[in-house]
Amino acid sequence: MKAAVLTASAVFVIALPAAAQDLTDNARYAAIVVDAQSGEVFYAQRADSARYPASLTKIMTLYMAFDALAHGTLKPTDQITMSAHATSQAPVKVYLRPGDTIDVDTAMRLIALYSANDLAVALAEKIGGGSEERFAAMMTIKAQELGMTHTRFVNANGLPDPRQISSARDLAILARAVMRDYPQYYDYFNLPSQEFRGRTYVNHNPLRSMPGIDGMKTGFTNAAGYNLVASGVRNNHRLIAVMLGGSNKTQRREHVTALMNTGFDVIARRDRGERIEIAQNEFTRAMDAEARMPDGPQPYTILADNGDMVGGNAPLSDAQLRETLEGSEQANASDVDVQRASATIKAPDVAQTLSAATNTAALVKKPATKVAAADKPDTAQKTSKSKKAELADKTAKGKKKKDPTAVYAIQIGAFKDKTLANDWAKKMKSKFSTHLASGTTDISKNDNGWYRTRFVTLTKAQASAACKDISAKHLDCMVIKPDA
Repeated sequence: MKAAVLTASAVFVIALPAAAQDLTDNARYAAIVVDAQSGEVFYAQRADSARYPASLTKIMTLYMAFDALAHGTLKPTDQITMSAHATSQAPVKVYLRPGDTIDVDTAMRLIALYSANDLAVALAEKIGGGSEERFAAMMTIKAQELGMTHTRFVNANGLPDPRQISSARDLAILARAVMRDYPQYYDYFNLPSQEFRGRTYVNHNPLRSMPGIDGMKTGFTNAAGYNLVASGVRNNHRLIAVMLGGSNKTQRREHVTALMNTGFDVIARRDRGERIEIAQNEFTRAMDAEARMPDGPQPYTILADNGDMVGGNAPLSDAQLRETLEGSEQANASDVDVQRASATIKAPDVAQTLSAATNTAALVKKPATKVAAADKPDTAQKTSKSKKAELADKTAKGKKKKDPTAVYAIQIGAFKDKTLANDWAKKMKSKFSTHLASGTTDISKNDNGWYRTRFVTLTKAQASAACKDISAKHLDCMVIKPDA
């Protein structure tokens, strides 16, 4: 009898590493489960590690659209004219041509349920004044305002770009923000299908058939793996689950289902009076992973830890790649550069696309109007000379000598549009005035047609301190040495 028990135990222990290889030992894997009402974190694994959001990006794109609708700057009936840039996006898409039009409401529906890449860019251009680049800047700024401190965007649809990153925690924050700020639009993430130009587009969220699940969004690229944000309600309790870096669709569906079921089980047991202080322990037991977690209660600071990263993953096998050609995720695995990117990539420098909505006309100083000397009375000339002398005297007294060590510069971005470069320089100087007050804005066009946005006449200490603070906000900054 003892022998039989030992054998069974041995089999159980041996089985654990196989499960671990699929999830927590997968370098791309990250997840979080959050109570939507209270914000309590039930489960977190590498929740703050940099990950590629893929099409989960479109949740933010739609949040920006909801914001515009709520403020009256966009209407559901407004028409969007497709640009050549929008129609050139890789599938999945609805294959409109340049000059074709679609109303905002239908576009948002197809972005939410079908993940149409072309429509996501077209909507971004509509809101961003014709520029996806400007819209991506707006997305990143809004993400910072929402508390998404590990996120930045460079495009509106999530197609492969190694600069576009987020985290499981940030995506949970975003999902919660959608429900909190614009609950009237949340149903866009639970539409079953949409008719458009004689075709029916079907929602591909694999959890829609699960009781209580009512949204949100899937995503996939070869570098990102299989991503999913899901939310649902049971007995008046709402949970949000985020899984990033799944190995395949089946694993993604089953794992997020397990996360949601475990979370709702914890809530039900608490409602019955059971005291469960550390919810993560229940998730650990539910996934048969006690061997990989410390025993006993743990503080949330430990539960939210990113965990140790392991080696990168090999590219998808042929069988896995064939699977990606199904449904709304079919073409996002084509970018070779992103395929080569390490699955354990740390947050790279922020994309050089941030901009502001300020009017650059205010930056242009109008020349003072000159009045002919013959038109001035003698008394006015004397008064003018007196004032000039007084001003020159004050200037001489208050003028500081130029610091000979102020030969460093910082670069905070590069833009195809000079207006964007000017706008961003003004906003950055205002936001980081402590370090940049003595710096001089320098915008110059390089050989590739990009307007480099820099602050010059800084000391080495000023430049280093400025970039330290700017980078801490997940914004782009690079110290430029003299003669660089």
